[in-house]
Amino acid sequence: MTLSSPLSRKTALRGLALLLVVSLLAPSAVSALTYDPAEETSLKPGTITSPAGGPTVISTQGYTFRGNTNPKKPARIISVGPRGDLRWTHDDRVGGGAWFFDVDPLPNGNLLVSSPRAGDTLVFELNPETQERVWQKRFNMTDTHDVTYIGENRIAIANMREWNASAEVSDDRVVVYNRSTGEITWEWYFKNHFPASTDGGYNDDWSHVNDVDPVGEDRLLISPRNFDQAIVVNMTTKKIVDRLGSDNNYSVLREQHNPDWLVSENGTPTILVADSGNNRVVEYAKDGGEWVRTWSVGGESLNWPRDADRLPNGNTLITDTLNHRVMEITPRGEVVWEYYATWGPYDAERIGTGPESSGPTIRDLNASGTYEITGSAQLTAGGEGGVGFAGRIRATFAGTPLEGPMTEFATRWAHVTPWLRPVWMSGWDFAWTIGAVLVGLCWTGGELVAARRRILAGIRRLADRRA
Repeated sequence: MTLSSPLSRKTALRGLALLLVVSLLAPSAVSALTYDPAEETSLKPGTITSPAGGPTVISTQGYTFRGNTNPKKPARIISVGPRGDLRWTHDDRVGGGAWFFDVDPLPNGNLLVSSPRAGDTLVFELNPETQERVWQKRFNMTDTHDVTYIGENRIAIANMREWNASAEVSDDRVVVYNRSTGEITWEWYFKNHFPASTDGGYNDDWSHVNDVDPVGEDRLLISPRNFDQAIVVNMTTKKIVDRLGSDNNYSVLREQHNPDWLVSENGTPTILVADSGNNRVVEYAKDGGEWVRTWSVGGESLNWPRDADRLPNGNTLITDTLNHRVMEITPRGEVVWEYYATWGPYDAERIGTGPESSGPTIRDLNASGTYEITGSAQLTAGGEGGVGFAGRIRATFAGTPLEGPMTEFATRWAHVTPWLRPVWMSGWDFAWTIGAVLVGLCWTGGELVAARRRILAGIRRLADRRA
C-alpha cells in the first residue's frame, strides 16, 4: 500500500492532526506539571520606595461561579500597612460564595462593603479591628458594585442588572436607602433619561451602573459603564446636569469605573476616572463648557484598571485589576508604592484620606500630559510575563488594514480570558489550548463527514443488491 492510496492519505492526515493537537497542548501540560502553588505571588509587596501615608484597604473581587468561589481565585478584603506589610484579611462565605466590590471608609472608622452573593447583595458595615459586622442589610439586587454613604444615615446604591422580563425593559436605577427608616427614599431610572437604543438596546445588563458618589449637597456623580460616560444628576430635579463622554465614543471613555469629582484651585470642575476599556487612567478638566483631557497614564502597562483616587500628596492610587496590583504613582507615572493582591482587586482606599479623591488636580500640580508607568516590580500575581498573547496580536496587526478589529479582539481577550483560564496557565498556554480544541473539532467534524459518506455508500450498495 503506497502513500498515494486513499487509506494511506487518511492515516497520514490523522497522524498530522494528532501531532498538531499534542503539540498545541504540550505547553499547558508542562505548565500544569511544573506549577508550584508555593511560588505563586498571592499577597506580596512590590516596589516600595516611599512608605504610604497610612494603611490601604483593598477589596479583591475573586471569581465565583454559581455560588462557588474558586479557592485559587479568592474574594477577600485585605489591609496593607504603609511598608507593604499585610495587616489582616477578611474572607466570609456566609450566605453563599461572595464577591467583594466597593469598600469605603466611614466617618466612624468602620468600612462600608458591597458584597453580592447568591443572587442578592449584602451591604454591611465592618469593624476592621474586630472583623465583625456592625450592621448589615440584604437587598434583592444582583451584582451591586457600589454603595456610598451620603450622610444622614443614607446610602446611595448603584442597582445594575434590574431586568424586567415581563415588560422586556431595563429597570436599572440608582436608589437612596435610609438606614434609620429601612426604606428607599429616592429612585432614579436610566430608562427615563436615555434612549432605549443606547448601547444597542435594552438587555439584562443594560447600563452596568458601577459607581455613584455625592457631589456637593444635592448632586450625584454616576457611572453607567456600558454607556461609556460619567453623568452628574441633580437629585431634586432628577435631570442630568453634566456629562463626560458618550455612548460608543471610545476616544473619551470606554467602560469606565469609579469616576471622582475634583475642583481645581480656580474652581474648574475636574473628573479623574479609571478608563478601563482603554487600559488607562485619565483626568478631564472643563474648559469653556467642554471637557478637555489633561492627564493620561497607563496605555501599555495597565490591564482593566477599575479605581483611581487622587491622594492629598498629589499622587494617585490605582487599582490595576487584571495585573492584580494596587499602585501609588507620582503625577508623572513613577511607582512609589505597590502591592500585589490576587485575585482581581476592585477597589483600594487609603485610610485617613476619605472614601474618594481628596487631593489636587493635575493642572494644580503643573503635570498635564501623557505618561507611561515606570518603576513597577513587574511581579506576576495571577498574570504572566512578557508581551503576552494580546500584546503580540496588537503588535502583529499594527499599521495593517486589520489593526482595528484585531486590536478590539486583543482587548476583549485580555479582559475576559483571565477569568476563565486556570491559574497555572499563561495567556499563551490558553491560546494554544483553544487552538488544540479548534483543531480537534475540525478533525472530529471531518471524521463524522467521512463516516456519514461511508454509511450512505453502504446503504446504497445494500439497496443495489436487494434490487
